[in-house]
Amino acid sequence: MSVCAVIVAAGGANYGSLVEACRRIGVVPDVSDDPARIRTATHVILPGVGAAAQAMGTLRARGLDRVLRDLRQPLLGVCLGMQLLYERSAEGDVEGLGLLRGCVRRLPPAPRWPHMGWNTLQPRDTGHPLLRDIGRDDWFYFVHGYAAADAADTLATAEHGAPFAAIVARGNVHGTQFHPEKSAAAGRRLLANFFARAPS
Repeated sequence: MSVCAVIVAAGGANYGSLVEACRRIGVVPDVSDDPARIRTATHVILPGVGAAAQAMGTLRARGLDRVLRDLRQPLLGVCLGMQLLYERSAEGDVEGLGLLRGCVRRLPPAPRWPHMGWNTLQPRDTGHPLLRDIGRDDWFYFVHGYAAADAADTLATAEHGAPFAAIVARGNVHGTQFHPEKSAAAGRRLLANFFARAPS
């Protein structure tokens, strides 16, 4: 399968490290906010850094919220990008894309807030293709103060004061609360698994 990937340029993200991580597994993505270019991609990545309200405002201003809701090809939200996939975020009490059910909420303050550092995962659905060759001994890098609860769409959880959804999937929609581009070999395996998902 030929992969033609697009990273959504919605502001506030370090596109360079994500592009480089994709290149290391043989995928050369475009970075674009052009709706037509995003619609014709085989795989779409929605990254995010910063606040939910600002990020959703940028997506709406560019008409990308409608584009992302209509996608049928594999979509991967990363960190804040994953949080935007949900119906609502308590960070600014903002409406999200509504592609996943639930609300993103503030993490508990213990042991520290925000959550920044390396964590292992507790897989929930080891048979899902996104978790191929990813196990309990793999470490992933997190930087976030908000997260979604463990729910029906959760493939793996991590814990920071309480368990939260670390990897999610529902149909063509996927998300990682961690940064795969900063998670060394394990993160690259996750990205490779995502790109192996066939467009519907």
